[in-house]
Amino acid sequence: MDTATKTPWHLWVIGVVSLLWNSIGAADYIFSSLRSEAWFKMMQYPEAGIAYLDQFPAWAHGGWALGTLGAFLGSILLLARSRHAFAAFAISLLGIALTTVYEAGANMPPELAEVQPAWFPIVLWAIAILLFVYSWMMKKRGVLK
Repeated sequence: MDTATKTPWHLWVIGVVSLLWNSIGAADYIFSSLRSEAWFKMMQYPEAGIAYLDQFPAWAHGGWALGTLGAFLGSILLLARSRHAFAAFAISLLGIALTTVYEAGANMPPELAEVQPAWFPIVLWAIAILLFVYSWMMKKRGVLK
């Protein structure tokens, strides 16, 4: 008797869409950390926004890394049907929490509202939580090995 769990079609859809979404966050983290002038220009970062990023303390910068790179890795692991996708999305949530704590107390320049509107953190949290829960459900159902 074959006990292999078939991969549901929605895993591929969610995996690919989340990989595309999380690629943007990972690229933003990497290119911003490398101080890519081309990236800042393309993303229309104002000078005040770049200065704001330069003021991130190490723990907030680490949170940003965990949030973006953890989610990117989680999407790859989801597509690979790895049970570790759940852990990667959990790490991503920890990173988002650290960044959110910092940004709640930081004096974000108003010029950044054009780059990061006020509703963006809500969307970010919603997607991150949904991916975390989805990966947990797929792990529980035996889809992720």
